[in-house]
Amino acid sequence: MAAPEASMPTFKLVLVGDGGTGKTTFVKRHLTGEFEKKYIATLGVEVHPLTFHTNFGTICFNVWDTAGQEKFGGLRDGYYIQGQCGIIMFDVTSKITYKNVPNWHRDLERVCENIPIVLCGNKVDVKERKVQDGRRHLPPARRTSSTFEISAKSNYNFERPFLWLARKLVGNAHLEFVAAPALAPPEVQVDANLMSRYEAELTAAAAAPLPDEEDNDL
Repeated sequence: MAAPEASMPTFKLVLVGDGGTGKTTFVKRHLTGEFEKKYIATLGVEVHPLTFHTNFGTICFNVWDTAGQEKFGGLRDGYYIQGQCGIIMFDVTSKITYKNVPNWHRDLERVCENIPIVLCGNKVDVKERKVQDGRRHLPPARRTSSTFEISAKSNYNFERPFLWLARKLVGNAHLEFVAAPALAPPEVQVDANLMSRYEAELTAAAAAPLPDEEDNDL
């Protein structure tokens, strides 16, 4: 594989969320990242360089995946230091993974202030979802955050979190991916009609006012 371009913009992306939400599956869909991954033993972290070709050149996200370290009750600051953007992942079939989103967001913000963050609801290919929308735990500064529903196993919406982050980091709303990333074949298929309905619900939720903090009904 050819070496990365010397001038290629590269960003540290911190990927967090409860264990079992599909973080590693998500990042390993990108074949380049799986092929080139590095392991930082001192932190127990796998780093996957994921490259994307855009209409303004190639960019790279060095995705830091906890590799299960969240099971040990928190991550060390070394994991977050110099993070330039973040993805917080929860499982739409598990309410507890969604309720823990504020904890992950607080940790990210404590070390990496005001970075763009995407909240990803994974496993939308599973019909028995428990979380109806991902708007409650978005941070107050809407300009630095967004929400997407994805399915790591089906590749559904794989590129959208990266595109949103790339536009924020580069500061250009017109940035587009000009070539599809090299992805492993989908393991499952999603229901297109169901995905359309979820997209409409998420759009409506994003436009609605956020509920009070005390409202815990998901």
